[in-house]
Amino acid sequence: MRAVPITVTALAAAFLLTACGGGDDSASGDGESKASSASGTAAASGTACAAGDLTMAAGAVNAAPAAGDTGNVTVTVTNGGKACTLDGFPKVELEADGTTAAVPHDEGAQSQPLPLAEQGAAAFTITYVRGEEGASSLAVKTVTYGLPDASATESLDWSYGAVALKDGDKPDASVSAFQVAGD
Repeated sequence: MRAVPITVTALAAAFLLTACGGGDDSASGDGESKASSASGTAAASGTACAAGDLTMAAGAVNAAPAAGDTGNVTVTVTNGGKACTLDGFPKVELEADGTTAAVPHDEGAQSQPLPLAEQGAAAFTITYVRGEEGASSLAVKTVTYGLPDASATESLDWSYGAVALKDGDKPDASVSAFQVAGD
């Protein structure tokens, strides 16, 4: 049937235009161009998100049940200000009895600028390996997280068990890049 190739061709063309920023929808009235994202319509203004405009909260948790198991904590970032862009990896630190350990970004992940609409949401995930209490691990009490290149941070109590250490003093954990919430 001929309708299928035409439909497929039309969808492919629309996808390519969207992926390349095609179409002229820059007349938004405030001089900012619009880009579509799963979190709504975000202005691709290139303006970095300000920590004061964002709220961060722990969301879905897949806690590691026993030593050696892997767990995940998702943190959702919601924009309460004007449309902006998140770029880079979030800063994450684990705190335990006066010791602070920075969590490295996931070596397999690449950060890309992520437009964030007003009231739009993004997320990042902290992945960790649970350690044995009292053994070569960090008895984490608090996790602190924030935007790249920003001094403002948010904290949450850590109730997911000790985090294993590797190479003596580095947490066996990683943080993902920002991504559209729900992806």
